[in-house]
Amino acid sequence: MIPFVRELAFEYGRCDQVSPLIRRVIARNPGPFTFTGTGVYIVGQGEVAVIDPGPDLPEHFEALKAALAGERVTHVLVTHHHLDHSPLARPLAELFGAKVLGRPAPVSHGEAAPGLEEGADDRFRPDVGLADGDVIHGAGWTLEAVTTPGHTSNHVCFALKEESALFSGDHIMGWSTTVITPPDGDMGDYFASLAKVRARNFDTLWPTHGAPVREVGPFVDAYIAHRRAREAQILEALGAGFTSIPAMVPSLYAAVDPRLHPAAALSVLAHMNQLVKEGRVVAEGEGLGGQYRLA
Repeated sequence: MIPFVRELAFEYGRCDQVSPLIRRVIARNPGPFTFTGTGVYIVGQGEVAVIDPGPDLPEHFEALKAALAGERVTHVLVTHHHLDHSPLARPLAELFGAKVLGRPAPVSHGEAAPGLEEGADDRFRPDVGLADGDVIHGAGWTLEAVTTPGHTSNHVCFALKEESALFSGDHIMGWSTTVITPPDGDMGDYFASLAKVRARNFDTLWPTHGAPVREVGPFVDAYIAHRRAREAQILEALGAGFTSIPAMVPSLYAAVDPRLHPAAALSVLAHMNQLVKEGRVVAEGEGLGGQYRLA
């Protein structure tokens, strides 16, 4: 079982000091994919970086401007190009004369999950494209880009050196597992990215949605174990005679909110694609309409 962390004390629009170097403002965009809403992180004092400015909501933008009054934003950082993370990056950067940093979005976003709230922000264009290991310096803080493809191909986390912390975006969330949506999301990449974060031994994870994760090693181990267990369940379902993803999702995700089943189907597809790559499953057709069997 994943030791989820779902308790979070906050008020929408309020700026909370959550660590010596980190403040957080939560947008009022709660939902089945965003939990209580998008948590925007402000790093530093005076000259600051803003991570995942969030959705384009006037009330939220005003709250950010109030939180940043009298300060200089030197960098606007974006973990990935989803509508609950990146739309305010450009307006905020233009307001403060800052640059937007992140990983360019894929040319084609491909299939979208039906009912998936965090759709693609097709307008997202960073001023500076980040590579793994790139370092951003500020007044009393140091952030390192840690590329973590899987949830999306352009997902990047940010490590805060001074606090041994990682802003984990949607790569690892304390309240829920992460949706992997092909073709841009890739399960093989996701497993590799989880292992990469696990090897860094961070003290704290700060996801964009929900509360921080303090027991990082055991939590990531449980995240990985959950994915491997889901993989085993898919193989078991194939062995029991299920041949299509839509047929197996209701039983695989019986305990999950049915609103999430369309997205869950794409996570199953991501697992299935990886199993096909590994030669453990044979596919006839592709995508959610494909037929699958054990190799």
